[in-house]
Amino acid sequence: MFSIEQIKTHRRGFIGTLAAAAATGLASLTPLRAEAEAAPRRDSLGTAANPAFEAWLNRITGKHKMVFDAPEVNGGMPVVWPRVWLNTNNDNYGMTDAQNSGVVILRHASIPLAMVDALWAKYNLGQVFDLKDGDAPATRNIFAKPLPLPLPGTGVEQLLAKGVMFGVCNVALTIYSGAVAQKMGLDAATVKADWVAGLIPGCQVVPSGVLAVSRTQEHGCAYCFAG
Repeated sequence: MFSIEQIKTHRRGFIGTLAAAAATGLASLTPLRAEAEAAPRRDSLGTAANPAFEAWLNRITGKHKMVFDAPEVNGGMPVVWPRVWLNTNNDNYGMTDAQNSGVVILRHASIPLAMVDALWAKYNLGQVFDLKDGDAPATRNIFAKPLPLPLPGTGVEQLLAKGVMFGVCNVALTIYSGAVAQKMGLDAATVKADWVAGLIPGCQVVPSGVLAVSRTQEHGCAYCFAG
């Protein structure tokens, strides 16, 4: 029987991951530096340097707005609490899902929640991120589909279908894919491109999770810590 407690996560030290990457020269080989150097600058009027990111932010137009900040998988709460928020908004204020703007920011160690099953199997993401399916490392994204809870509509795919927005941290994608590439003897840029291509359709890569958490609040979102 599934329970939230069965899904265990390991709090990896992100700074430690960065330090290990730098010690082996990985930081200079990942796309992160090249992306930063190639990024367009703002003009004198402050026009956004990343039009795709700004267009995504401009979708936050609901009557009620909430950003769910998820640096960890936290037993699946980043795909449970948005559903609870939507349901209670709808029940108490006569709203519908479409009238609310829920945003989930997957950063740090929560980024595999946005990835398709094929990536989990190919890169052993359950082992990399210490995520369990029962007692064994997960080989599929058990958070993509509805969780077996008395709360219909959970899971990344159904939340996306109901208008919830998912942002995935580019910095975390770069660092973690680079570390996995090094361990597997693969090219870092190739692995990162594979991870980005293997995001669940509708998930948006954002410049960084912390920036996205900040900018969504500037667009009117209240804040909820989900990880």
